Amino acid sequence: MTARTITTARLLLRPPAHQDAQAIYDGYARDHDVARYVLWTPHRSITDTHAFLDHFICDEQDERSFPWVMIRDADGVLIGAMHLRVEPPRADFGFNIARPYWNQGYGTESVRGVIAFAFSIPGVERVQAVCHVDNGASARTMEKAGMVCEGRLRRYMRFPNIGDEAQDVFLYAVTRTEHSPLGG
Repeated sequence: MTARTITTARLLLRPPAHQDAQAIYDGYARDHDVARYVLWTPHRSITDTHAFLDHFICDEQDERSFPWVMIRDADGVLIGAMHLRVEPPRADFGFNIARPYWNQGYGTESVRGVIAFAFSIPGVERVQAVCHVDNGASARTMEKAGMVCEGRLRRYMRFPNIGDEAQDVFLYAVTRTEHSPLGG
């Protein structure tokens, strides 16, 4: 079984635990700006966060699924979450970061760590993610991490915080042969 913890220069990515609920709720889960381009709606109460965590923790039991919370090394603060789904030859990921930690390089750092982790898994030849076409911050994060935009997928995904209609996304990817441990 693959180890489920990732360490970067400033972050620890570790599996989520039930005791993370309050930090997740207070930190980002109820923030509409954080939730705008993700597939879950802002949590209305800590009960929503507990239910979300139950699902997230259950995912950890699947050997193809890797959920993490992002912990800042400097002070132990939980600042976000990531999820990697491995279905060789590809691995897909998603991430979110609490608003006070935007534009500080944590997204790029965590994405680089997850890409390196994914390529340590036998059979993974490609790591990919999508972002809404209006989510420039996520697009820049993936580019800085060494990923390439492969195109626009039209009417590909529904974002519950935007509306009921399927939205366009950009597909970003990096292959094993393109991957540089430094991310670019």
